[in-house]
Amino acid sequence: MRQQVFQFFSKVLAQVQHPLLHYLSVHRPVQKLLRLGGSVPGSLTEKEEVQFTSVLCSKIQQDPELLTYILEGKKIISRKKAPRESTALSKDSACHTDKDHFHSSAPDKGSQLDGEHCGAQALNSHLPAETEGPDSGTGESTLITSLLGLCKSKKSRVALKAQENLLLLVSVASPAAATYLVQSSPCCMAIAEHLCQLYRSLPAFLDPADIAALEGISWRLPSAPSDEASFPGKEALAAFLGWFDYCDHLITEAHAVVADTLAKTVAEKLFVETLQPQLLHVSEQSILTSTALLTAMLRQLRSPVLLQEAVAFLLGPDQQPAALEDNPRTLCSHLIRHCDHLSDEISIATLRLFEELLQKPHEQVIRDLVLCNLDGRLYVARGSPEPESYEDTLDLEEDPYFTDDGFLDCGFSPSAKPRTAPPTSAPGKTAVTEIVNSFLCLVPEEAKTSAFLEETGYDTYVHDAYGLFQECSSRVAPWGWPLGPAPLDLHEPERPFFEGPFLQVLFDRMARILDQPYSLNLQVTSVLSRLALFPHPHIHEYLLDPYINLAPGCRSLFSVLVRVIGDLMQRIQRVPQFPGKLLLVRKQLMGQVPGEQLDHQILLQGVVVLEEFCKELAAIAFVKFPPHGPQLNLSPPPEGQV
Repeated sequence: MRQQVFQFFSKVLAQVQHPLLHYLSVHRPVQKLLRLGGSVPGSLTEKEEVQFTSVLCSKIQQDPELLTYILEGKKIISRKKAPRESTALSKDSACHTDKDHFHSSAPDKGSQLDGEHCGAQALNSHLPAETEGPDSGTGESTLITSLLGLCKSKKSRVALKAQENLLLLVSVASPAAATYLVQSSPCCMAIAEHLCQLYRSLPAFLDPADIAALEGISWRLPSAPSDEASFPGKEALAAFLGWFDYCDHLITEAHAVVADTLAKTVAEKLFVETLQPQLLHVSEQSILTSTALLTAMLRQLRSPVLLQEAVAFLLGPDQQPAALEDNPRTLCSHLIRHCDHLSDEISIATLRLFEELLQKPHEQVIRDLVLCNLDGRLYVARGSPEPESYEDTLDLEEDPYFTDDGFLDCGFSPSAKPRTAPPTSAPGKTAVTEIVNSFLCLVPEEAKTSAFLEETGYDTYVHDAYGLFQECSSRVAPWGWPLGPAPLDLHEPERPFFEGPFLQVLFDRMARILDQPYSLNLQVTSVLSRLALFPHPHIHEYLLDPYINLAPGCRSLFSVLVRVIGDLMQRIQRVPQFPGKLLLVRKQLMGQVPGEQLDHQILLQGVVVLEEFCKELAAIAFVKFPPHGPQLNLSPPPEGQV
């Protein structure tokens, strides 16, 4: 019988041309009918219920003022506690009572909302919701709860239709209706609470690889493909990521008033109250799982409003340049320290989180993590003449690994060592050919193996770097970055320079590349190359220009690499048959030969990563600033590629 009733009223409301929902004698029974559905999971009338809500949402979309007449659920329920004499009133007396006592409950309305008397002649008069005192505006909405209940249906078609209806509801164009939806219904809170409930239903520990395998879950297809390998908690994870994607889509499509409130509610309930305690937990499993889940959420996030909340959660308010002795107790500082955690798995997961964050179109990310510490170019020495030799630029005479012959001890050919200051095409911008040569010649010949294998040349990295740089440039274009570095004030006294905690931990990790696991080295170099792609002149100068005159006590990415090479040259002497073992390890990493444990395995793998990273940095420098003047023989890509 209930199915028949739902079907009948769905057809009546859908087909009738005259507006009916304004009438008290219509919208009150509609609300009572809504209360019959959506509350019991697995109801036999789910199909009819979602059809009924579809009709209501389409009517509300046509006339947003109707929203206030439907969102009165709790007030009707509470009326049951009152004496029921009103039910015995005649239709006429009921009309007069309602007309006398009802007033507008929609916010942002100076006057009463349009409603109806109990007659056709009163179609445009005022008849909004009853009130029950000062708290009447926060009553529960039966339409919202009915839709959310149907969203949880096990029948995918029903759930999808309910989600589409809810999306239709929050995208109403009327500011008054949107404000009413936010302030007088549990819509935003209920959506966020369901998201948190799905998060709490996840297993306590999930493998980051399993989480990454489920990327791309859409709210329209929340379940993972059946051909993928199963793991404990897979369905729960797919449900959570699907609903998060739905929340992100809701915020993108919703009216600005609803979007702002929903984004803040999700940030407060999910990020702050649920995720943050796990990210700061002492349990390594808790840290690992929550970090990997946060990375998966960032990867799916598209809404600018929710992205703003996520960035504020991760980085806090806009930061000032950090000092070396600063140790703020913020979530950001904890996450940066996790990049150098005792657990390599946590370090890798956190580095992946930052790499994902760096790919988001939000200027505060790169500014807080890197740029705020490079302002003023304090890493450049003041008041001293330009260096006349390459060694002076890097202070190599102070490095115990280098002799008076400089790079010759590292396997550099004499021609690779410029004897004069490199030519510059603009102030603060070294000629790109010199930069490319510096990175390509950094690793000594006896530590290179890519020449023995195909498809590992420098030109392959140029192809990849070009596409990534174009993507990065288009993302940062609206931020109005300068084309050249800020001019130096040579009369300004030198102040201490600190690269900031983020670059500090990356440089520290890079300095230990010969002693770290292969997967960790890959992630460290991936984050650094992602940073080097940013077209800000200070980032380019600090990370990609080997010729900058560093201030005393400062280090750059190139100076860190130089000292790693010096350490490598000392270690090579202690590894018998080093070139053969190095080539074997590279073939193992490429899957060309079976993997077997060798002596000095970590060292050999670190050398392979180091060689490839130097080629990658050379390629990034090449595509960021094409060389001026004669081209070097750098194996350029085929015509049309770059």
